[in-house]
Amino acid sequence: MQHELLIAILAGFGGMIGWGFADFFAKKTVDQIGSVASLVWAHIFGSLILIGAVIFKTLIIRETLILPVDLSSWGFLLFFGILQAVVYLLVYEGFSKGKLAVLNPVFASYSGIAAIFSIVAFGEALSGSLLLALGFVFGGILLLNIDPHASGYKKLNLLRTPGLKEMLLASFLAAFWTITWSKFVEGKDWLSFALFMYLFMTATAIFIAKIQKINLNVGSFGLWKFLILIGLCEVAAYLSISLGFSRTGFISIIALLSGSFSLPTLLLSHFFLKEEITQIQGVRGIVIITRIIILSIY
Repeated sequence: MQHELLIAILAGFGGMIGWGFADFFAKKTVDQIGSVASLVWAHIFGSLILIGAVIFKTLIIRETLILPVDLSSWGFLLFFGILQAVVYLLVYEGFSKGKLAVLNPVFASYSGIAAIFSIVAFGEALSGSLLLALGFVFGGILLLNIDPHASGYKKLNLLRTPGLKEMLLASFLAAFWTITWSKFVEGKDWLSFALFMYLFMTATAIFIAKIQKINLNVGSFGLWKFLILIGLCEVAAYLSISLGFSRTGFISIIALLSGSFSLPTLLLSHFFLKEEITQIQGVRGIVIITRIIILSIY
């Protein structure tokens, strides 16, 4: 049990660090080439990195890659890839319409929805201390994403907030993806399944960009390194959570920890981009992440 718990914690942190760093590097590209173009190129590089990881595993380490054999598995991989691409596009669409400070907490709630559903619907067994810790973590995720000084909170009519519909839909779809993906990869070859899901997600993003006639021209040579880094970090996040879901049953821990990706993004933005973060965002986030580790182990 303790071994599985440690794997779940490490997998959750891997997702948090991977997606947190990816969002930070995305700050360098989105404003210059757009969110969809950044998404497409980052996932193309991510796909190449994943293929490289598979080649390394099979040819260098000489471990067998277990491929899906039945048609239903391939169908589900296609479904998960398309669904995750849709989540990304909904989030970008929502942010393009409304205020980041208002909509960020809405999407951040997906990890809490996934955790609650895992505990209630699938009967995930957790100790009282773990449940308490998860509650603190979920509260911390919302605090990390809320800007209390944003003007949108002074006279906020949430139901009329631009982009809210897209963000609510993205949040529920992300929670659904997290739960169903965790059950789908349980006990399977996590690298193989993550690879094909990611390839289908990349293909979907390219297809949508072509349908919408999005300009995929990067232009500046200096942006390529950030797009590669986004892809690398995204792959690290997906591999981490897929490994955790495949080897453990602690879905809620992995979901909530990986859903805390705003913490590394905020810290990196503060130290390298000199963006201001509130004390409640910084200190509270670090304390919460530390608490989940202590309560989980002891």
